[in-house]
Amino acid sequence: MTIDLPFIWAAIIAFAVLAYVVLDGFDLGVGILFPFFPEKHDRDVMMNSVSPVWDGNETWLVLGGGGLMAVFPLAYATILPALYMPLIAMLLGLIFRGVAFEYRWRTRRAEFLWDGAFAGGSMVATFAQGIALGALVQGIPVENRTYAGGWWDWLTPFSIATGVALLVGYALLGSTWLVMKTTGDLAARARVHALRAAIGTLVAMGVFSLWTPFLEPAYLNRWFGWPTAIFSVIVPLLVLGCFLLLLRGLRSEHDSQPFLAALGLFILGFAGIGISFYPYIVPTSLTIWEAAAPEESLVFLLVGTIVLVPIILTYTAYAYWVFRGKMDPEEGYH
Repeated sequence: MTIDLPFIWAAIIAFAVLAYVVLDGFDLGVGILFPFFPEKHDRDVMMNSVSPVWDGNETWLVLGGGGLMAVFPLAYATILPALYMPLIAMLLGLIFRGVAFEYRWRTRRAEFLWDGAFAGGSMVATFAQGIALGALVQGIPVENRTYAGGWWDWLTPFSIATGVALLVGYALLGSTWLVMKTTGDLAARARVHALRAAIGTLVAMGVFSLWTPFLEPAYLNRWFGWPTAIFSVIVPLLVLGCFLLLLRGLRSEHDSQPFLAALGLFILGFAGIGISFYPYIVPTSLTIWEAAAPEESLVFLLVGTIVLVPIILTYTAYAYWVFRGKMDPEEGYH
């Protein structure tokens, strides 16, 4: 039996990207919500709620990006020049918010600057991720195994709309995280923001579900051709179910249910992207097999990944277990 190594590696990288989106998404969402909570005490609690886990969440970004470079070098060499600007903006945003975590607690006079760096960095990083995703979904032209597009091809109405939608989606993850982790007035206001963000996220998912299939004939055939058209029924029903669970959790003040339902929405959205993309890794130019590294490299890297990924999963799970439960407003992890 032949093992399809490119397919296995595509699944591993897809998992790493999904893990990054759902984990770093909520702490970026906390930063996006910062302007809506002007009180210093609330901001202290919000940052403390993600302080133990935010840097570990970004491990998955390194795994996804590094894995793409090592395992699908042709895809990496094609995607990077197509998305230089949004990717650089994302990294700068992540750097500024990371520095803000360390320096905000060490000053009083300049605290507002680090508040701005945390909120602004979170917004820039999220918006840039959305633009990069939108540019990737709309397709990257490739000729002779190199990027054949222009410098500004990534900037389109579709990619800008995707960036705005991701801001709303991460705000949903951030607000439901605060509902789960905080108490009192802060949690009550987070529920209000979670409701608004949930409605915005559902609307955005509906808009992009109708918009995306008409970007490329391959997407249209995938979503409306048999037998894959069945996903056009199943996925929306699951999305509606997660949305209803989220609303029910917010109304019944069930602290963890809204966050889990929001994660479900993101997982379904990610699955929808995967259904549209497959078997392409650079839509609609390169398949996973065309972009894959030599088989020897795939085998060598897979051995290391089999050892490494369980370790990452273990310490990630342990960190969340140690810092489970509600935040004590009078204590912090800084």
